Formats: sequence, structure tokens, C-alpha cells
Amino acid sequence: MKTTTFSTWFFAVVLALAAGASRAEAPTRVDGGVLTTTAGMTLYIFDGDHDAKSSCNGACASNWPPLIAQDNDIGSGDYSVIARDDGKKQWAYKGKPLYQFAKDQIPGDKVGDGFKNVWHAARA
Repeated sequence: MKTTTFSTWFFAVVLALAAGASRAEAPTRVDGGVLTTTAGMTLYIFDGDHDAKSSCNGACASNWPPLIAQDNDIGSGDYSVIARDDGKKQWAYKGKPLYQFAKDQIPGDKVGDGFKNVWHAARA
């Protein structure tokens, strides 16, 4: 009978946990210095967010949909994944949660840039 050492067991557990995690590529791209979704829709940051926490929930999130991360996504570099109040996860860039704007209709629209002087196009 073969005996499993602690280090072999530990290594197997680490591999199993890593298999469930996904280190995603950057969830955005850059167009003219502005962050966009991979589909080209402008991404925004909100001055009301602090300490890598989204304060845009409920009706706010209907107008400013968060850039949702999958449960197993892991940030890298300037990108991180934060927990939202609704239990979902959201991408953040340099600690700032990222959002889209419901009134942007086509790639390249920046209707929300400067909205009420608190919403800004996210810049790389």
C-alpha cells in the first residue's frame, strides 16, 4: 500500500483549487486612451466609489451597469475583481469599479462622460 505524503496531498489540493480559478485576460481594451468593453462600449468610473467598493446599486446600476466578472475570475496587474452588494462580482481598474452607461448605444459613444460631473470615461 502506497502512503501519500502531506506535500503530495497539499500539491494536489492547490492544483484542484487553481483549476477552478480563471485568470482572465484584461476584460477591457483601450481605444484612444479610453477603456472599453471588448465589444468597444465605453467604460466609466464614478466619483462616489471609494476604497475599491461600488456605491452604485439598485436604480443606479440599472443606468450604469457594472462590468460584471465571473465568480472564478481573478484580477491581474491593474485589474481586480471586487464584491458588489448584490453578491455579484465586478471588474475594477486601478481600484476603481468599472461601469457602462445605458444611454450609450453603439461602440465609441461616450454619452456618460462628465455626466453630473461625477461620471467619467475610464482612461488607461
